Amino acid sequence: MLIAAASALGLLIGLVIGGLGGGGGVLTVPALVYLLGQDAHDAATGSVLIVGLSAVVGMTVRMRNPGLDWRTGLAFGAVGVPTAYAGTLLNHRVSPSVLMLVFAAVILVAAAAMLLNGQEEPDAEPERPLGDQPSTGAVAVATRTDARRAAHLRTAIKILVCGAASGFLTGLLGVGGGFLVVPALVVVLRMPMTLAIGTSLLIIVLNAGSSVVARLGDLDLDWAVVAPFTVAAIAGTLLGKRVADSVSNATLSRAFAVMLVLVGGFVAVQSVGALLGAG
Repeated sequence: MLIAAASALGLLIGLVIGGLGGGGGVLTVPALVYLLGQDAHDAATGSVLIVGLSAVVGMTVRMRNPGLDWRTGLAFGAVGVPTAYAGTLLNHRVSPSVLMLVFAAVILVAAAAMLLNGQEEPDAEPERPLGDQPSTGAVAVATRTDARRAAHLRTAIKILVCGAASGFLTGLLGVGGGFLVVPALVVVLRMPMTLAIGTSLLIIVLNAGSSVVARLGDLDLDWAVVAPFTVAAIAGTLLGKRVADSVSNATLSRAFAVMLVLVGGFVAVQSVGALLGAG
């Protein structure tokens, strides 16, 4: 019964990872805690492994046409790797109830950003941090160069802040970071949702890998749950990619935001109840 439940949940979460490029962690942690009975610390460790492996598969099938922005993803991930390690160290110093409450708050903030962005311009052109910015021939060469440098600097700062934050929360909360990475890429860097999905998966792989390495001395997992969950999640990731290919950027963005609102609200209610009960 437990294996069947883990497999069903894994398939659902894999669909989310493959279809939306993130959000698998925000579903995996609550599923492991509230539905499969694990504590928040064990769930965080299991979630990083499950989401990381699923993201590897999702990233691999999106490498063509072009399914991801390698330069942005690698820059984002390079910033997030050390902060993911720092977040992992802090994870064991924070009570499970507080962890879940922080988890809910961050989810709801990310959802609000996606919803507000969707009302403005869901399919905005991407901002390329490492490529050339558009310019007109009437602008002097010196002015054009200065403008390009300023644009690169602004985007580098955005990557530094967003990458550090998503990496830290990956380690702290046991999520792949996609629920933060996707809004950052879409809202802050103005990347189309379809490209953000593949790029997010690359960043998740880097962040999750760093977090797993930091947890190597504490990988006390319930493999009877984690193994079938992971296998089903990988299968779901492949199915999710097919679904996403037939849906518009705007629909994907709205679906991502709605999922975050539902999960964030549920976790917030559960966490507040746990804190009040403990008090």
